[in-house]
Amino acid sequence: MNLPSSIRIIVGACTLGLVLCDSRDASACTSMLVTRGATADGSTMITYTADSHELYGELYFRAAGRHPAGSMMEIREWDTDKPLGSIPQVAQTWRVVGNMNEHQVAVGETTFGGQEALENPKGGIDYGSLMYVSLQRAKTAREVIAVMAQLVEAHGYASKGESFSISDPNEVWLMEMIGKGPGSLGANWVAMRVPDGYVTAHANQSRIRKFPLHDPDNCLYSKDVISFARDKGYFSGKDEDFSFADAYEKVNCDDIRACDARVWLFYHRVAPSMKIPMDYVKCKPGAPPLPMWVKPDSKLTPRDLIRIMRDHYEDTDFDMRHDVGAGPYSVPYRWRPMRWKVDGKSYVHERAIATQQTGFSFATQSRAFLPNPVGGVLWFSVDDAASTVYVPMYVGIRKVSKPYAVGTGSFTKYAPDSAFWVFNTVANQAYGRYSDMIVDIQKVQGEFENEFFNEQSRVEEKAATLFKTSPGAAEEMLTKYSDQAGERVVARWQKLSQELLVKYLDGNVRDDKGKVTHPPYPEKWYRHIAKDTGERVRVENAPSASASASASAAPSAAPSPSASTQPAASAPSSKCSVGPAGSATGRWAMLAALIGAIRWLRRSARPGRT
Repeated sequence: MNLPSSIRIIVGACTLGLVLCDSRDASACTSMLVTRGATADGSTMITYTADSHELYGELYFRAAGRHPAGSMMEIREWDTDKPLGSIPQVAQTWRVVGNMNEHQVAVGETTFGGQEALENPKGGIDYGSLMYVSLQRAKTAREVIAVMAQLVEAHGYASKGESFSISDPNEVWLMEMIGKGPGSLGANWVAMRVPDGYVTAHANQSRIRKFPLHDPDNCLYSKDVISFARDKGYFSGKDEDFSFADAYEKVNCDDIRACDARVWLFYHRVAPSMKIPMDYVKCKPGAPPLPMWVKPDSKLTPRDLIRIMRDHYEDTDFDMRHDVGAGPYSVPYRWRPMRWKVDGKSYVHERAIATQQTGFSFATQSRAFLPNPVGGVLWFSVDDAASTVYVPMYVGIRKVSKPYAVGTGSFTKYAPDSAFWVFNTVANQAYGRYSDMIVDIQKVQGEFENEFFNEQSRVEEKAATLFKTSPGAAEEMLTKYSDQAGERVVARWQKLSQELLVKYLDGNVRDDKGKVTHPPYPEKWYRHIAKDTGERVRVENAPSASASASASAAPSAAPSPSASTQPAASAPSSKCSVGPAGSATGRWAMLAALIGAIRWLRRSARPGRT
C-alpha cells in the first residue's frame, strides 16, 4: 500500500499481542456499531479502540490518486511489515483519513482468531491491508464487502479470524472472516446488515451464529462457508442450523469473560430496560449467548459512544475500583498479565473497554444529508480513552494536524510535540492518584469536548454552504478547523501535565487557593495496611519515648515549692516540644534532646558515615 512502515505495523495492533482474549492476555480491540434509526441525528456510527501494548497512536492519511493501467500495489503484512506480494492497482483510489474515506465509508475490526488450522502463512493479503485497500476502492459498505471478498479470493487470506465493522451513510454491516488453511485461496466469511434502529458490538469474539441463507439484502456469505465446515468436521447438521461462530471458533470461559463481557457492557449501557443478565459472561452453565443486536432505549449520539469507550465496568459486578488491586485511589485498571495464580488457584483481572494500552480510538459519523467532506467526521483520539480528548477530524481535510500526523513521533522515543506522548504523560501521572487526578483531567476534557460538540452544527452549516459554491474552499476551511483543534488540545494537555505536577507534588495536594494540604488515605486503605502489617505498625497510647527518656535523665532532687505550686508561664507552642515549656520536666527534656542531637551530629561527622 506504499504507506510509512509505522502505519503498516500499527494498524495490526489488535493482533500484535494477539491476545485474542485467550487465557494468556487481553490487549485487543472493541467495536460498536449503530444504525441510522438508532441515532439522534440519523447518522450511522461505528467505534474502534485500537489496543496494543506496542501501538503508537497517530492519524493515518492517504490522498486520493489516479494510477496508470498495469500499475501494481505492494502489500505488506501490517503486524510484521513482511512483504506479502503485489496486487493490481485500480485506476482511481479515494482519500482516506484514518479509518474513513471521502465517501463517508468507515471500517473497524477486532480479531477473534478461530480455528488455528485455517491460517494460511502464504496468503497474499492480511486483514489490515483488507481494511485500508478497501477504503481506497469502495464507495459503499456493500462495496467494501465485495472488495474484501475479491481480494482474498484472488490472493489468499493471510490472517487469523477477524470481525469487521463496516458503515456508510445509509447502512451498517458486521462481517466475519477466516481463512481456509495453508496454500488455499479464498476465505470463509459471512456479512450481516444490522437492522435499522438496532445496535451491536464485537470484542475479539465471533458474533455471527445462525444467518439467513436466502436474503441477499441483509446477508451475504462465501459460497462454500457451510460445505467447507462440514468437510472439515466442524459442522454436521442441516444448512439452516449452521452457526458461523460455533463452527469456526473455539470458545472457553476465559474468552467469554474477557471479550463478550465488553459486548454485554455496551448492551447494558444503551438498553438497561432489557436487563440482560451477566450469566453468559460469567460462564454459568446453560446460559444463552448474548443477543446478536439490541434496540437502545433512546437515540444515541457520538458523545454516548465516547462515554461507553471510557467505561471500566463502573457500578457492575465487574467494577474494579473497590478491591485491593485498585490501590488507595480506586484505579480501574490492572496491569498485565490478566490471568494469574496464587497458591495454585487461578484468578482474573477484568478487561474493560477503556484500557491503558489504547493506541488510538474513534467514533465515526456518516450522514447522508450532508456533503461528503462535511458529513463524514472521525471523532479521533490517542491513548487511554478515559483521559484523552476526542477531536473532530473531517474526511474533507487535506492534511492531518501535526501532533497527530504520521512521522511526528514513534513508539520507541518520546516526542514532546506528539499527541500520543503528551496524552500518555498525563494519563500515567493519573494512574498513581487516579480518583483525585481524573477529576482535574475530566474538567479540561469536558471543556474541549463541550466546545467541539456545541460548535459542530455551526461549523458544518458554514462548510456545507461554502461547499455549494466552492468545494475546495470548504475543504480548506475544515482542514484549518481540524488542524487548529488538534494543536490547541495538545498545547493545553502539555500545560495540564505541569499543573498536575505542581498540584500533586510529592503526595501533597494543593487546594483551590494554592495551599499545600495533606489529605489522608481513604479509611478502607488504612484498614488494608493495618491488616497486612499487623503489629509492626501498631502503637499503644503510652508516654512517648522522648518523655520517658528525659524523665529518667532528670536529677532526683525534688522540685522547688514554687515550681510545683505556681502555674507555668505561658509560652509559644511548638510542634517539636516534649513537655510544658515552663516545667522542670520540659526544660530537662529539651536539654536531653539537645544533648542527644549534638552526639548524633558528632557521630555523623566521623569519616565513613553517610
